[in-house]
Amino acid sequence: MKTLAPAEVGRIAKVVLDQVGTVVVGKRDSLELVLAGILAGGHVLLEDLPGLAKTLTARSFAQTLGIGFRRLQFTPDLLPADVTGSFLYDQRSHEFTFRAGPVFTNLLLADEINRTPPKTQSALLEAMQERQVSVEGATYRLDPPFHVLATANPIEYEGTYPLPEAQLDRFLLRVSFGYPEADEEWEVLRRRMSRRQEDAVIEPVVDAETLLAMQGALEDVSVEDSIGRYIVSLTAATRAHPQVLVGASPRGSLALLLLARAAAALSGRDYVIPEDVKAVAVPALAHRITLLPEMWLKRIDPRAVVGEVLAQTPAPASGALPTYGGRRG
Repeated sequence: MKTLAPAEVGRIAKVVLDQVGTVVVGKRDSLELVLAGILAGGHVLLEDLPGLAKTLTARSFAQTLGIGFRRLQFTPDLLPADVTGSFLYDQRSHEFTFRAGPVFTNLLLADEINRTPPKTQSALLEAMQERQVSVEGATYRLDPPFHVLATANPIEYEGTYPLPEAQLDRFLLRVSFGYPEADEEWEVLRRRMSRRQEDAVIEPVVDAETLLAMQGALEDVSVEDSIGRYIVSLTAATRAHPQVLVGASPRGSLALLLLARAAAALSGRDYVIPEDVKAVAVPALAHRITLLPEMWLKRIDPRAVVGEVLAQTPAPASGALPTYGGRRG
């Protein structure tokens, strides 16, 4: 297996983002967060209004990263077997053979994941956490890399099934794109006319082996002790916030650590600084927080709570080496 240095990861990631940016206009910060989630080995929830390039982003990253891609439209009548696969009877051999479902890919786009019942949503849980699928007592491993990019509409709730906290917690981060600026929206139209066709084809920049090497390089990104304690303090502060019913779990701290490492690598560094943690804190923690019921009536946003926690928690200023044995360049 090939190995890469964090600085090389930053260089390759810039090319990947530039390539995706030829199709997804603007939104560089959001695209960096999506790529950070993939590099950190996690799954990404794209929550935004319809028509804001969520599906296009997933397809563009799959093409640019040179990995397998499948799109699964989640609907109210979708069954767990439609996700994982099922055993079918072969009349020639008189045996049951397993037919793999769409989850057997490298990048699965779970489109409108909140439109399918919890039973089908839960079919993804084992795949997301254990990288495997169990069907009728048989277990099948998913080949790495494996990532789920799920989309959800945060406004229209009729006919939807909100994701439970346990499943939200499986997503490393939640990303929103927002409406484009006027110039960016005109650029979308201009590129469509220039392309003379609906679909945009992107040439791959890397392949699955290189992506795995980029993910492995994050283990060489060191985290000094005070930074680690800063991460723990941020997560703990969400649990003590007066507007919060349930704060982020230790999985939130781990998500902050992994995403901060990815942010450092995207900047070409092999060590984490407080700004890396701050840059990923809101997308990593906001979806893991459950507000008090009365806060919803006041339209308090969990992202605002994380913003308050960031403002109130002092950031470290230390140049010490980490005690766990990581290196620093």
